[in-house]
Amino acid sequence: MVKDTSYNGWKNRSTWNVMLWINNDEELYNSAVKFMKTYKGRKPYGAFIVYMGMQDDRTDDGIKWLSRLLDYKALNEAMLDFLPSNQQ
Repeated sequence: MVKDTSYNGWKNRSTWNVMLWINNDEELYNSAVKFMKTYKGRKPYGAFIVYMGMQDDRTDDGIKWLSRLLDYKALNEAMLDFLPSNQQ
């Protein structure tokens, strides 16, 4: 039997938590959408966190916005969902 190590469809709780905050905090969500309208790189998540000045901060649940525990590939893919469908 294989143990499921995912968390609500994400690699782990930390990855799930940071995206939960981005998706559910109106100001943060709107900032992410605005950021993605002009971002041209391939790794938007880390660039967004730095742009927001949150690189040394944590979510209200205590998870670091930038951490070796995060699944950056999944977070970058999730950020692409903030693009209008005609820009994807």
